[in-house]
Amino acid sequence: MGSRRGTEFSNYRNPCLTMHQPWASLLVYGIKRIEGRSWPAPIRGRLWIHAASKVPEPETIKAMEDFYREIYAMNGITDVKFPEHYPFSRLLGCVDVVGCVTCEELVSWEAIPESVRIEGQTAFCWLCEQPQRLVVPFEMRGYQGVYNLERKIYEAAVRGLSSVKPPLPVKFPLPNPADRFSLKPGSLASSSNCSTVSEEEKSPSLVAAIAGARAAATQFSKNNNTLQSTSRENIEDGEKPVSSRTRNKLHEEVR
Repeated sequence: MGSRRGTEFSNYRNPCLTMHQPWASLLVYGIKRIEGRSWPAPIRGRLWIHAASKVPEPETIKAMEDFYREIYAMNGITDVKFPEHYPFSRLLGCVDVVGCVTCEELVSWEAIPESVRIEGQTAFCWLCEQPQRLVVPFEMRGYQGVYNLERKIYEAAVRGLSSVKPPLPVKFPLPNPADRFSLKPGSLASSSNCSTVSEEEKSPSLVAAIAGARAAATQFSKNNNTLQSTSRENIEDGEKPVSSRTRNKLHEEVR
């Protein structure tokens, strides 16, 4: 088991993930704490975030900002500072992926704020901490899945990082602090008691905000049968994680 895990993660030196806007910037600014995917997080530690080339629609930005205003209000935070701009085709910054749990585990995890639990809308939830953003995002191309950042890009980017003060910093408790992989799908199942906000308890504005966020994400779920299909890249990426070796052969660029 241990040797297989070492092999699985050995291909990732400076892992990067390409995301659509506005989700990419919301994650780097610490507003978004959960990155939802249809597959478990293949890494722990620093994950660079790159914004895909699709220009976000104003309606999409509004839907996601409304969603986060509503869920932060659940924790008494009513003044969320959103990014002034949502750049595309740019490397934006990074977060630390500290674990991965299932949606069912996240929504019933009482040790974390209710607003974080509301973010669990996908099969697997990547838990993100310590956001940092690039003072000057710079242009680069992205690929599907998790891939290695080019060394020259990494060396330039790591010097341009700036700390971010999230609206509500979250520290996800690890089941075993000595094992950074202890927080994985299934690790919280025994303590899960399905305690979350029921549909009846949700305010009309929160229900509308959740529906709007889901609708915004579904615009990327249409399969156009091409290699450049983003396949639910934001709310649920249908692509399986691909190793850097395989990706170098395929060169499946996110357009």
